[in-house]
Amino acid sequence: MMRAHLAQAARILDHMQVPNQAPRHIGRLVGHDAGMLEVTGFSRPIGAGARIYAADGHPVRAEVVGFRGNRTVLVPLDQDAPLENGARVEPDSAANMVQVGEGLIGRVVDAMGQPLDRKGPILANGQWPLNGVKGNVLDRGRVLERFDVGVRAINSLLTAGRGQRIAIMAGSGVGKSVLMGQMIMGAEADVVVVGLIGERGREVSDFLETKLKGQMHKSVVVAVPADHPPVLRLRAAARATAIAEYFRARGKQVLLLIDSLTRCAHAQREIGLSLGEPPAMKGYPPSALSFIPRLCERAGVDSRSGGSITAIYTVLADGDDNDDPIVDTARAIVDGHIVLSRQLSEQSIFPAIDVGRSLSRVMADIVDDAHLAAAATYRQLWAAYEENRDLILMGAYRPGNDPVIDEAVQRRGQLLAFLKQSSKSTIDADDSIAALIAEFGA
Repeated sequence: MMRAHLAQAARILDHMQVPNQAPRHIGRLVGHDAGMLEVTGFSRPIGAGARIYAADGHPVRAEVVGFRGNRTVLVPLDQDAPLENGARVEPDSAANMVQVGEGLIGRVVDAMGQPLDRKGPILANGQWPLNGVKGNVLDRGRVLERFDVGVRAINSLLTAGRGQRIAIMAGSGVGKSVLMGQMIMGAEADVVVVGLIGERGREVSDFLETKLKGQMHKSVVVAVPADHPPVLRLRAAARATAIAEYFRARGKQVLLLIDSLTRCAHAQREIGLSLGEPPAMKGYPPSALSFIPRLCERAGVDSRSGGSITAIYTVLADGDDNDDPIVDTARAIVDGHIVLSRQLSEQSIFPAIDVGRSLSRVMADIVDDAHLAAAATYRQLWAAYEENRDLILMGAYRPGNDPVIDEAVQRRGQLLAFLKQSSKSTIDADDSIAALIAEFGA
């Protein structure tokens, strides 16, 4: 009987927090290879945080990314830290929680939530899991309400819905970021959360001063330039999404923008290849492709709170290849995609939207029949011209053979004129739809 009481007392003491008690799962750094750290005695799951004590005594934060035998593989969040063999490794339980709250509005933070705008500490006391809260799939509501983005071509031909996930796909320098900035300017949202992932350093300041000018009073920006470690780029995308989830859970209508999804996939590719994953499609390991649906599926409508996250992701088509694995994976998971054409961009047509290749999968649920019919007429004329472009330009097509092609050739200028819009202007949804029906309706 006495032994049972002693055993019970020992279990109670074991669970009590004793001051200065050493944390559990203390590990030791035993190897370093291609930016990856191998640690013994540190049994923590993938995604868990860690603190490594550098040679100068200050702790360096790291994240568990995999295992090699009985060793745990970490990626340091500061790759320039003076780490030495045998360094002490401790768990960091706060690493997977995100600071959230109204105090974030109007602020610019990095991947770890530290302010970049020199406006002092962030006064936000809420916490939200970095990788989101697992919920019931039936709590995801349908997209039934129109979302005005201020761009005539999108409002009328690719009508967006509140809670929709949209991918803007194009090669480099075609106008993805400019179009995204214009959509911010015209969007109807309570909160705007922007994730600038892997951008050039100067583009971060440029985005804040031009694209977000006049919108910072309701915006939160998470910025990680291209020269930061890949794990920070991934955490920045996850942090921006977690902040958006917090506001959605409070019934807010949130606009989430991630620029760019491709650079997130590149970061996951770097980590995956360093861990020894086999390259599957065009050098991308399976983890790089599976990352995209995990991130995108966190956006949408929450039927419990009434809030929503309307997400816009830019996707870089390497070499203007619209069949690139990242482009193809993103197109398969989002609710609509906007493809930008380099050919139209070179003709100074903005936004350079290739209407034939672009699609909104929720449009039929949120617009009336007259609007759908006018949009179908526009798309039919656009497709007829594009499919016969070579014949028309070479003079091989003879007018009178096909009335649809004849009309497409005759109204080509009208089609392009309807597409054009200054990047500094906004046109609301009602005016956009009225113009489409007036020009292309029955």
